[in-house]
Amino acid sequence: MTATDVLGARPCLRSELRVSRPLLRGPARIRLLLDPMTGTQMEIAAKVHFVMDRLDGVRTLDQIGDDYAAHFGTRLGESQWQQLLGLLYGRRLLVGTAPASSQPRRRTGAAQPTLLEGRTRLVPDTPALIERLHRATRFVRSPFFLAPLLLLLPVMLTGLALQLPVLVDDTAELGHRPSALVAVIVTIWVSMALHELAHGLAGRAVGGSVSEIGVRWRLPMVYLYCDVDDVRFLGRRRQQLATAAAGVLMNLVFLLPAYLVLLLLGGGAQAHPVLGALLLLGSAAGLANLLPLPPLDGYRLLEYLLGTAQLSVESARFTMLVARRLIRRGPGIAGYPMRSRLVLGGYALVWTLLTSGLLAVAGLALRAVLPGSLAEFAVPLPAVLVGWTLMLRSRWLTRTFLVRRGRTAARGGDAQ
Repeated sequence: MTATDVLGARPCLRSELRVSRPLLRGPARIRLLLDPMTGTQMEIAAKVHFVMDRLDGVRTLDQIGDDYAAHFGTRLGESQWQQLLGLLYGRRLLVGTAPASSQPRRRTGAAQPTLLEGRTRLVPDTPALIERLHRATRFVRSPFFLAPLLLLLPVMLTGLALQLPVLVDDTAELGHRPSALVAVIVTIWVSMALHELAHGLAGRAVGGSVSEIGVRWRLPMVYLYCDVDDVRFLGRRRQQLATAAAGVLMNLVFLLPAYLVLLLLGGGAQAHPVLGALLLLGSAAGLANLLPLPPLDGYRLLEYLLGTAQLSVESARFTMLVARRLIRRGPGIAGYPMRSRLVLGGYALVWTLLTSGLLAVAGLALRAVLPGSLAEFAVPLPAVLVGWTLMLRSRWLTRTFLVRRGRTAARGGDAQ
């Protein structure tokens, strides 16, 4: 194919492909592209998106090249066009190259789970379950139903804050009633299951698709999850925020009946400690999800608000570059624009303060419950356990990387 043939071509991008808004990832701005027929996502740089956005089947590559040169100050050569077209054809993103299957590909599971990290599916057919629940709960999404709830929740939280000493005493009393404590913990787990369903239903209500509900563990944390795969591609930011916040809203709504019953009971009622403990622990578990730490809902909310991708990973990389530059190693952060520096550096500071505070609170809590001989070791214990877990995780990741690298090298040697 001659250069004239290439530049005279009029390729057209498939209309069903979905592209996210611009996202900040490290020093660069990217977009995510979703193929709904396969479920495949890929990152595209700003320059690639500029070209793809103009592949309408009307303009030739030569015309698009003129626009590109006017915008970026440089012209794409023939080899660059062939490389880009090869990528688009290889990914089946152009008209006439769509996959034969018309059904979206569902996730078959993550990599082989290990003791330190893994996931397992709890619902065999999550999309079908969400679809049935979506139809059955249509009335819940009515403003006439939601508005009173949203007004009652601040009232409940204010009341709980005012009664905090009483609720703490109720929770402490349950330490002497193991069966009641187990019942409270089971009830809170039920609320966490509803939390995940709420994510799925909220995502479905705004046009998202839910692929999987299950349990994920990344020691020292074990938690339920609900994958709404295309949140990044929803039309409005408020839809993304609503999907991420729906779980916490469900946790608090779940506690409303218990709060109303508590108001009707006298202080000496036998059920008072149980309800008090449920309200304290349940509201704490729900509101803790708003902390901007991965993988909590607050972290997703922050990413959607800031328009970032992989904020925690990029913040850690940014911090490492700063640290290496301080000891005069590495290029530093010269390639990061000011907004990237503010966002990534600010999140690194927030993460450090929050995790330090949480570890200190956990240590003080252990000190209060452990016997005197062990209490003096309680404060640093959570930090030691987390550090030990991270070390094991790091060694496991390093070992996995080396094994894979060795296998790749062996295959390369066989091929030669």
